[in-house]
This record gives sequence, C-alpha cells and structure tokens, in this order.
Amino acid sequence: MASAFAHIVVPAVTYAALKGKRFNIRLLVLAMALAIFPDIDVIAFKFGIAYESQWGHRGFTHSLMFAGLVALLCSIFWRQLRSHPMMIFVICFVACASHALLDAMTNGGLGVALYWPFDHERLFLPFRPIQVSPIGVKAFFSEWGLTVIASELIWVFIPGIAMSVAGFFARTKYQSSYHD
Repeated sequence: MASAFAHIVVPAVTYAALKGKRFNIRLLVLAMALAIFPDIDVIAFKFGIAYESQWGHRGFTHSLMFAGLVALLCSIFWRQLRSHPMMIFVICFVACASHALLDAMTNGGLGVALYWPFDHERLFLPFRPIQVSPIGVKAFFSEWGLTVIASELIWVFIPGIAMSVAGFFARTKYQSSYHD
C-alpha cells in the first residue's frame, strides 16, 4: 500500500483546484479521511482472514463498488457538510477510489480487488513506481519507511504539489474572469 500521507494528496489537490462554497473545509476533511479509509481492512488480519481473501487487505474495501457506496452514504449528509449531494458524492468517490489506484501503483502486495464484487481478481496498474509501504506504525519508522517516503515524494507529492499550484491558478483565473 501507499502510505497514509500519500493517500491524502488526491483530496488536497482536488481541493486546491475546486475550493469554494460547495467544496469547503468540512468536505476536504471527510475526503482526506475517506482517502485513507479503505485500509480499515487491515483489521481482517486480527480475525485470521487471509490477505488474499476478498474480505482481506486490498479486497472489497479497495473496490470501485465500495467507493461508490461510501460516497452515496456520505452524500446523505449534505446539509451537515454544507454542500450539494452530487458534489459530495463525486469528491468522496474520487477520494476513496484514489486509494485503490495508488495502491495499484505500488511494487508489492497482491494487487487490489478493483472490480469486486463482479470480479475478485487482484489487479495492479502497468506502471508501478511507488515503493510499497509497511503495515504498522513501528515498521514505517525504519529504513524501509524512509525508502517509501522518498518514492512517494517523487511519484506522489511533487506531482501533487505541481497539480495543486496549477489548479489554484486555474481556479483563481476562472473566478476572476467569471466575476468580471
């Protein structure tokens, strides 16, 4: 898996590009949590569920179906989030689904069950430059963890910062021309 730090980049970049009345700080915080949420499946190890099971790590919680259902559930809370239900659905879906796509770009593990429940096959993307992150906080603070951060810096953080800056300027230019 990519680290939790890398997973929050996608919602942050999206926020930089779309920040406004409908994509507010409340929705950003939710999106950041949802970008990490699919890794809740690591609790399966505590129950003896095998990694390769559809209920194991990188199984059903890493699917597009799961991301869609979570996004749909979140959109019910549109009043509390002070946003439009469709905006909430799209932002939450992108945040949750991006988790699986980043994990599918790692160089380790068994892949992700992206198309569950229709297909239980674990998939990787053809381009897998991200060093797989260790599971657990203690293992992360090691030489392996430093290698992961270096890899994510190159393949996630630097492109994310560049896209955020571009998104910010595009949004600012659009808003200034829209209000003129």
